[in-house]
Amino acid sequence: MRKILDRYSRTSDNKVIIDIAAGKVGDLYNDLDKYAPYRKKDLDQDLVEYLIDAVSEIGKEDFVIQFRFAVSADISLTSRVQRSIHNYFQYLKVVEFRELAKMTRSTFILFSIGMVLLFISVWINQKNAGHDGVISQVFAEGITVAAWVSLWNAITNFLINWVPHHDQFKMYERVSKAKVLFHDTAPGDQ
Repeated sequence: MRKILDRYSRTSDNKVIIDIAAGKVGDLYNDLDKYAPYRKKDLDQDLVEYLIDAVSEIGKEDFVIQFRFAVSADISLTSRVQRSIHNYFQYLKVVEFRELAKMTRSTFILFSIGMVLLFISVWINQKNAGHDGVISQVFAEGITVAAWVSLWNAITNFLINWVPHHDQFKMYERVSKAKVLFHDTAPGDQ
């Protein structure tokens, strides 16, 4: 982990600097939104992926996002960039929350179906106790298998899939709240 963090500069208060260089502010936005005002533009997908990868790479370290532009940006453009970063990652956070809620709902439904099937299976097995009917035993065993499959899917869905969604949600929140700095690139810095 230390070797990875050595790739990054740090601020005076020891926060990791995620440094992004661009020619101008417009380079940070999606080209498909060419004629939309900055406040309505989506961030460039390469920038979004870079930020996500960098934040994933640095782990729980505190960080700032620093932009360097070849062409100086005025205060109104830099404040728009700050709002864009905040708004876009808040949007991603909402989308991830919806996915988390959808997964939680499906987990609850699978668990409920499994429990109902399990109770039906137990009831049928108790009702058929002492009877030698093959068809009723096969039916009861089929319901038991279906109950356990449903319960297993619910449990694995929760234990395996919930954590990555939760981590994405938290990461988007961290990026949306990150301090955004701007630094003019001197001609020799490029």
